Amino acid sequence: MAASGSPGAWRDLDLAVVDVETTGLDPETDRVIEIGIVHMRAGEVVDRYQSLVNPQRALPDEVVRITGITAEELKTAPVFSQIASQVRAHLEGKVFVAYNLAFDRAFVRGELERCGIAWHDPRYIDPLIFVRELQKNQGSKRLGAVAARLGISLDDAHRAAADAEAAGHVLYALGAQLPEDLTELLMLQSQWEAQHANEMASWRNRSRSRFDDVGGVDASERGNALGPAYIYGEDTDPIRAMFTHLPDSGSRR
Repeated sequence: MAASGSPGAWRDLDLAVVDVETTGLDPETDRVIEIGIVHMRAGEVVDRYQSLVNPQRALPDEVVRITGITAEELKTAPVFSQIASQVRAHLEGKVFVAYNLAFDRAFVRGELERCGIAWHDPRYIDPLIFVRELQKNQGSKRLGAVAARLGISLDDAHRAAADAEAAGHVLYALGAQLPEDLTELLMLQSQWEAQHANEMASWRNRSRSRFDDVGGVDASERGNALGPAYIYGEDTDPIRAMFTHLPDSGSRR
C-alpha cells in the first residue's frame, strides 16, 4: 500500500460521486429523470450538483412510487441536452464513483452521447464491489442497508444527490480496509469484480442444472428471471434469495 498522503492516495483525489434516477433499467431505451453529482475529497463534500431532467416520455407509476418524483415536476425540468455541458464539466478531471457503477455510468454516457458529447474516463470506483467482499455475510447490499450498518445518514433515499453522497461516504468508511493508492485500489476492484462475476456465473449454472433436472425447462426459454434482487443477496439458493428481497422489489439498490 502507498504511504498516506502520497500523490496516488485516492482519498486525496477529487471524486465525482454520481447517482441517476431513471424511467427504467435500460440505458438504450430509458432516460434519466434526475442526476446528482457530489464532489468529495478526503471524506468531505466539496460541492453538490443536482437537477431534475425532463425525459420527454411517460413516467412509470413504479418510478413515482420509489423516487417521489412526479410527472408534473418533470414538465418544467430541463431536457438533458440543456444540462449536458454542466454535467460534463462536473465530471471533468474527477474520479467517477457510483454505487452499482455500471448502471449509472451507462445512463450518463448514453445521455451525453445523444447530445454529441464523448465521455470516457478510465478511472472509476464502485463501492458496491468492495461492500460485496468486505461485508459478504452481513446482509443486504442495497445502499440504504449498507449505509445503516455503517452509521451513514440517508434521509432522502432514491433521490440522486442524497444517494450519491451516501455512496461516497460508504467508500470512505471502507477505506481503512482498502489500499490507499488509487492504482492498487483499481487493481483490487478489478480482481474482486471478476471474482464476483465468476461466483454469480457458478450459482446460475448450478441453479440452471437444478431447475432443468426437476422441471425439464430449457434454459434458453427460461432466461434470467431473477433480476437485480439476487445480486445483492447472500443466499446461494437463488429462489430463496429472490423471495427474501421481495419487500424491496422495484429498487435497484
